Amino acid sequence: MRNRWLLPLILLALTATSVRAARPNILFVLIDDMGYGDLTCYGEHRVHTSQVDRLAHQGIRFTQFYVNAPICSPSRTALTTGQFPARWKITSYLASRAENRQRGMPNWLDPSAPTLARQLKTAGYSTGHFGKWHMGGQRDVGEAPMITQYGFETTLTTFEGLGDRILPLLNSFDGTPPRKYALGSDKLGHGHITWMDRSVVTTGFVDAALKFIQQAEKEDKPFFVDVWPDDVHSPFFPPKDLRGNGTKKSLYLGVVQATDDQLKPLFDYVRDSAKLRDNTLIVVASDNGPEPGAGSPGPFRGHKGNLYEGGIREPFITWGPGLLDKSAVGTTNKTSVMAGVDFLPSMLAIAGAKAAPNELMDGQDMSPSMLGKEQGKRTKPLFWIRPPDRPGPANNPFPDLAVRDGDWKLLINEDGSKPQLYDLSKDIHENDNLAEKEPQEVARLKKMVMDWRKSLPVETVPANAQGPRVDVQDDAG
Repeated sequence: MRNRWLLPLILLALTATSVRAARPNILFVLIDDMGYGDLTCYGEHRVHTSQVDRLAHQGIRFTQFYVNAPICSPSRTALTTGQFPARWKITSYLASRAENRQRGMPNWLDPSAPTLARQLKTAGYSTGHFGKWHMGGQRDVGEAPMITQYGFETTLTTFEGLGDRILPLLNSFDGTPPRKYALGSDKLGHGHITWMDRSVVTTGFVDAALKFIQQAEKEDKPFFVDVWPDDVHSPFFPPKDLRGNGTKKSLYLGVVQATDDQLKPLFDYVRDSAKLRDNTLIVVASDNGPEPGAGSPGPFRGHKGNLYEGGIREPFITWGPGLLDKSAVGTTNKTSVMAGVDFLPSMLAIAGAKAAPNELMDGQDMSPSMLGKEQGKRTKPLFWIRPPDRPGPANNPFPDLAVRDGDWKLLINEDGSKPQLYDLSKDIHENDNLAEKEPQEVARLKKMVMDWRKSLPVETVPANAQGPRVDVQDDAG
């Protein structure tokens, strides 16, 4: 009798092990402040980003991926929650208490928000975050939730988060001692601090991520790992041999090159492992457009902080030899419009995990497009709200709101004034304002974005609100 039940139990155990092993690993590399045109595979020829380029050549490169804010904290909130960041009152970078209060913002992302890490952890994944966080625990905010409260088991972050962290030393290579750059993080407690030369900080996050991945392999668990380097954000301190002539642009190009170089061991570990190579999805993106005078928005108008394409359209690459449709490998998807809010539902679908019940989802499952099974078009419109501390030039302020529906994009002020309407299928440069020629389209999109704006809990901030002063060499987002 005992033997009669033994074989089914063995088969059941083997089946469970097979199911566990089949769940794909997810490695998400989010580069800070890198413009659409800053990778070689997106048009920049003054650097040779061979590591990311190799992923693009062996995977899929997307040309219509949008972040949901032109600045980092809200952009990261959308990627983390699958919801428009303004739903959580995060409309610009998180700073000090006084600065956040001035702009009608909280000091951190509410830990009750849905998160991809938490849902994948519930589904049996090992979850680790390595790199910039910037959703709480910065400046003088020392009581923010730990990153582990959002679903990550292991974390190592920067001065924009709590827990164990790497803080940078700025080395001018002129014989003077390196100076500490912490923005108050070294006074907040809550974790062990390692000081590291800023030019190699990404290696610290890569090393930690590799150890985490190796431990997940030992435990035979799938992993979800964030590696979010921040060295492409000012202040720019590349290694000495990548400093060029010392101008802002050359220093910027140096950190782009250095970041790509320092990601190599991480990518190689996955690429050289037969087990990981066939069952791991690597995603590479940037969190917002480039800082003026540093990165390149490619062919687009605008930059970090505004709602033109250059501020919100970003690189997006997927790689996974065992997961992508073979016919899509090495291709460019110019059709599928995707956004940061789509990341959570898409990754859940790829992982075979379920969203939390009754959860509001602003994004949609774009996993068939991300895996190259189709070049689908989204059915939901996309909305944006301008960071309150980025009003733009006094004589030509930036629009407050934007909506994209199909190929139409409308930018408009909160009071409904100064509409700008562009057909992105014909005018990616946003040069030809069709608002006067297409009044019906303006009216339709205006109602859409105004209704969305009214649904938000965001406090109204005057369109000309300056907020905290933003310097070229600070860490404002």
